[in-house]
Amino acid sequence: MISRRGPVLLAVAVLLGATAAVIGYNTLRSLAERAEKGRDGELRDMVVVVTDLSYGVKLEPALLKVVRVPKDALPAGAIGSVDSVKGQVTKVFMSAREPVTALKLSSRGGGLSLLIRPNMRAASIEVNQVSGVSGFVLPGDRVDVLTTIDPRRDGQDVITRTLLQSVEVLAAGQKTTQNENKPLTVQAVTLLVDPRGAEMLAHAQHQGELHLVLRNPEDQSHNEVASFTTREMIGSSPIAVAPAVAPTSTPVRATSSRTRVRTVVVQAPRPTTPERIRIIRSADVQETPAVVDSARH
Repeated sequence: MISRRGPVLLAVAVLLGATAAVIGYNTLRSLAERAEKGRDGELRDMVVVVTDLSYGVKLEPALLKVVRVPKDALPAGAIGSVDSVKGQVTKVFMSAREPVTALKLSSRGGGLSLLIRPNMRAASIEVNQVSGVSGFVLPGDRVDVLTTIDPRRDGQDVITRTLLQSVEVLAAGQKTTQNENKPLTVQAVTLLVDPRGAEMLAHAQHQGELHLVLRNPEDQSHNEVASFTTREMIGSSPIAVAPAVAPTSTPVRATSSRTRVRTVVVQAPRPTTPERIRIIRSADVQETPAVVDSARH
């Protein structure tokens, strides 16, 4: 009897253990699923960019992806669907994995126009490597614009003056043009100016050469700067022109109540011959030698 009960008890123990294991597994699995569902309820979808983007970039699905973040960490204006931002344009620079929000996008226009503030204009000018500060002008910098004009007529001096001060650079890049069948690399710089400044840039570019002067972006002061000419550079002063000597007239008192006589004395420049004085009285003309002042010789 004892030998028969042993295997039965062992079988029962194994069965109870297996049952307990199954129950424990199902219980743990249920708890894990509940915890997962709870955590999933605290997460939200958020669209981020997959690479660094400049402003004015049109968003395509390849540039975006959806990540899950806790709802407490969701930024204001975050977007949860790629289709919601497809085709819109970035208004700012964006870094990889940066959230896409409504304030960073524009559904109207795109590119450089998004950076132009109201009542301002974007004007582009061409400068070479030297006048463009050797290509070190970058978007966000501030520059002064100088113009040099060579009249080449009427004997006028070449003149340089400061045209605009503390102008913000919106964009800068290089392009190749043809000059006498030879390639020439120039720098195209786009500046943020008011309408009057845009006119000044267009006129100065037509009349002469433009030069950029890079300045500290924190320094937005405007200084009174006088124009500079070739004559000033070589230390020469303008030619002085002597004023012409006008004849003088001296009224003489009347000799009678009916006739008035005026004597006009005309003094000419000193000749090399002895000086003479011509006296005109009525219709008579007389000449007399001038008295020589010994103190002057």
